[in-house]
Amino acid sequence: MANVSVYNMEGKEVGTIELNDAVFGVEVNEHLVHMAVVQQLANNRQGTQKAKTRSEVSGGGRKPWRQKGTGHARQGSTRSPQWTGGGVVFAPVPRDYSFKLNKKEKRAALKSALTSRVQANKLIVVDELKFDSIKTKNFKQVMDNLKVEKGLVVLAENDTNVVMSAKNMADIHTTLTNQLNVYDVMKANTVVLTKDAVKTIEEVYA
Repeated sequence: MANVSVYNMEGKEVGTIELNDAVFGVEVNEHLVHMAVVQQLANNRQGTQKAKTRSEVSGGGRKPWRQKGTGHARQGSTRSPQWTGGGVVFAPVPRDYSFKLNKKEKRAALKSALTSRVQANKLIVVDELKFDSIKTKNFKQVMDNLKVEKGLVVLAENDTNVVMSAKNMADIHTTLTNQLNVYDVMKANTVVLTKDAVKTIEEVYA
């Protein structure tokens, strides 16, 4: 099992924690990680784009000019794609881009993502994150102490003071253990977990 240092909010090492290999020490499956990221991005797409085909645009019921003798190319309708205001060839229509991954595949992908962060030394464990009030300055100070610039902070329980303090920081994202996903883990340069969050993740995924 991997031993990881535990830091306090001042950025000082206060101990170590043993991570469960069933979650943080699995064999990294890059294909599953890729599929999980693609799935999340696809499922977030609205798919509401729409353009009109020649059967949907208005006008064009009459032949613009006679077939022969005008010197122009023959035309049958002003709704044809080559006309201004005409229909679009193979126009996009609303569609659902989402697809499903098996539950086991999702779990394996998240374990792989977390393991990759541990192997790259991009996972930090803090003993706790507590603030008396909502203040971005205080949260930024903690991130500076931990030397985290672009990170994901994972909490075991919703703490309004912590979440709201981090909200104005563009490169810091907070999430709860039950909302943890592969895309957020892989997007962050550093993943910051509280000790309670580590315990909760191991209970759910081990």
